[in-house]
Amino acid sequence: MQLKPIKRITGGTVQYDGAGVKLVRIIGYNDVQKFDPFLMLDAFDSSDPKDYLKGFPWHPHRGIETVTYLIEGEIEHGDSMGNIGSINNGCCQWMTGGSGIIHQEMPKTSPLMLGTQLWINLPKKDKMTDPAYRDIRESQIPVVRAQGSEVRIISGFYEGKSGAEQGDYVKTLYLDIKLEANIAWDLSVNPTNTLFIYIVRGSVHTDNQEVPFHRAVLFGEGDTLSLKAGSEGARIFLYSAKPLGEPIAWAGPIVMNTREELTLAQRELREGTFIKHT
Repeated sequence: MQLKPIKRITGGTVQYDGAGVKLVRIIGYNDVQKFDPFLMLDAFDSSDPKDYLKGFPWHPHRGIETVTYLIEGEIEHGDSMGNIGSINNGCCQWMTGGSGIIHQEMPKTSPLMLGTQLWINLPKKDKMTDPAYRDIRESQIPVVRAQGSEVRIISGFYEGKSGAEQGDYVKTLYLDIKLEANIAWDLSVNPTNTLFIYIVRGSVHTDNQEVPFHRAVLFGEGDTLSLKAGSEGARIFLYSAKPLGEPIAWAGPIVMNTREELTLAQRELREGTFIKHT
């Protein structure tokens, strides 16, 4: 057994995105090589509606998947395929941008807006796949409970159970982990996969360090992840997948492999030919 060491800790920066939504960018453009195939992680944690009510009006995506998961809150969704719905407490929206989708996400007033949006890169061969939308309700997410721990399996496999999703293009392990105070939790993992955690609440001891909430920890090679909750317990999101190792050309919500592909996408947006499937 080789315990996974801490490779990097990032706290993210406060940014304003969409029409003026205040969020914390935990990982982003400058982190893509280390976090491959994960491109971006934005965190929402606010009890002030002024931070998020302006929302994310209609905008395009191509070449990526976006996974929005809320512990608490409500976000209304609509897209160019005709999907309309709402993400709320404990629910997840898994969207494949593929060849092109235009959508909007508009948060509603809630006592607390708490969750994240993760961007997963699509492999070169799947960049122009048909777009798709999956609405994952809280009741569809398996929960594994043990002494002092509660694990929700959003995607992947854990303790012999299959998550609500697997990831059609990038097989992704996505867990929502709640640990009571001072509880230890271990996970056997593929040592060559990228693995990082985001600490939503509380603190976590790992690799002889205590890491506070609102931090992400990227781990190095090893076959066992070992975590222990701090004195107030912990809420942790865990993400793991095999790196793609492909070139990245990124412009806003469009992520391709070459500058030429970006230029084509931007021209198609101007000419009204961006959407290939509705």
